[in-house]
Amino acid sequence: MITTNEMRARGSGYRSLIAKLLIASAAVLPAAGCKTLDDPTRVAGWTLVDATQRHPILVSQEPTTHLIRVGDGANGLSRSQRGKLIGFVNHYRATDAGNSRLVVSVPSGAANEVGVMHAVGEIRSLLTDHGFSEATISVEAYNAEGTGSPPIRVSYLRYIAEPPQCGDWSTNLAYEPTNLPYPDLGCSQQRNLAVMVANPADLLGPRSETARSGERRDQVWNRYVTGRPTGATKSADERVNMAID
Repeated sequence: MITTNEMRARGSGYRSLIAKLLIASAAVLPAAGCKTLDDPTRVAGWTLVDATQRHPILVSQEPTTHLIRVGDGANGLSRSQRGKLIGFVNHYRATDAGNSRLVVSVPSGAANEVGVMHAVGEIRSLLTDHGFSEATISVEAYNAEGTGSPPIRVSYLRYIAEPPQCGDWSTNLAYEPTNLPYPDLGCSQQRNLAVMVANPADLLGPRSETARSGERRDQVWNRYVTGRPTGATKSADERVNMAID
């Protein structure tokens, strides 16, 4: 038979044991919360498996400028200057794909200001003849007082792709108990893509659609409204001969 004093002693021992366990748990929790991750590819308990996230391609913009030097008594552009300007705008179309507008920076207050005005008018006409609208061309003036013959600057912002740096072979590929990607996996593919892409702006998102060609659509619609066949007319040679001998 257990007396009242023995029951009280046992209860006090249980409470003391529970208190010790709670204190030990409280001491362990802060230590677990201060655990840091040595691997930068592991974030909050998960791993960057996608190579595009572990080895991102950085896309930025930098100005590309073409200088046109005009003399004091010039009456427009020379043949060589026109040819170089056409080559520059053709390169702009091939690499930029309309991501930014052409900016023509005109010097103001210099000794060659009159010749510059004639040249700028010819530049605008040349760009218009090559399919550039007024919305894609911006003419700006910059202060050039006190200088001899400052140039006209034709520029645009060009997108560039910066490839990731590869070559991290710090892990043992023959031993990976967590079965996770090794650090350099997919880096070469990302680097080659950044080097070979024709227009880095494509890495940021799809291009906008161009206007449709409505000539054929209008003809088909007119035939449909008047009740005529909408298919293209075929010649006798193009038709299939279904006659059976």
